[in-house]
Amino acid sequence: MKNTVHVERAIKRITQADLAQAVGVSRQTINALEAAKYVPSVALALKIARYFDKPVEAIFALEEDD
Repeated sequence: MKNTVHVERAIKRITQADLAQAVGVSRQTINALEAAKYVPSVALALKIARYFDKPVEAIFALEEDD
């Protein structure tokens, strides 16, 4: 699953730790998500999208092999 979490963080000028705290996960989870080593649950994807005030589809996209 592709995502633009790192881009959204850069726009808001927040750290991985800041985002992790805001959505209730560890910094390592955000790091793995940004590195495409972790696929978030629907609930986490919605929390992240809500945090950035964007639709889920604007941040997360399925790749063909997903």
